[in-house]
Amino acid sequence: MKAPRGQNFLYQPQWLRRVAAAIGPSDALLEIGGGPGGLSVELAKTARRLWVVEVDPSLAAALRQRLPQTHVQVIEADILQLDLAQFDPEPLRVAGNLPYYITSPILLHLFRYAERITDAAVMVQREVAERLTAQPGSKAFGLLSATTQFYARAERLFDIPPGAFRPAPKVHSSLVRLTMAPQAAALGVEPEPFLAFLRRGFAHKRKQLATYLTDPTRAGLPPRARAEDLTLVQWAQLYLGNLKDPLA
Repeated sequence: MKAPRGQNFLYQPQWLRRVAAAIGPSDALLEIGGGPGGLSVELAKTARRLWVVEVDPSLAAALRQRLPQTHVQVIEADILQLDLAQFDPEPLRVAGNLPYYITSPILLHLFRYAERITDAAVMVQREVAERLTAQPGSKAFGLLSATTQFYARAERLFDIPPGAFRPAPKVHSSLVRLTMAPQAAALGVEPEPFLAFLRRGFAHKRKQLATYLTDPTRAGLPPRARAEDLTLVQWAQLYLGNLKDPLA
């Protein structure tokens, strides 16, 4: 099977059933990247309403043939261009096997709708799963980790071997659940400028903060701290204390 747009499709029945069981029943579920429809078929069994987003026209046409149920709608669209607000007012759940090369853009797109989405169960490269669930102070903790924690609680459910996919990738994958829990209000920050501050901060990840921040001890930070050492609360304190000249 040729996988368009660099995607590897989950196809082994036991793994399709296991992933669907981990996602569980849903009132309103959006699947990203239906592909040949193996997971879509399983999800349709327990979802009261299922939208399957597929960007490839030939795959979308085949999905409509394979999923004739009235509670299933196939949407031929690029998920990155899709306005998820159209699925309001129902609380929306999200699932999908994310193409490796656009995993981060898709996650960031979902985070923009964190107030409308209850959770997202997504398959990603195992290395990405480790970054999504990394904690401050670990080598894996970076911008993606901090951004994820700003919007959601991430849980790595289980790993999936390459042989479960077709074509088989060279790396393991993981199923990760992101339970949306936006932190902007609790931290007292506006999302966009705070995220811009994070991006600038993690651009210097391997340097000590003291080398590019003015008096980091004002935020209670040790002078040798690095970007990956800070919790979200500490980043917020640093941001609020440097609003006039952030990362000067």
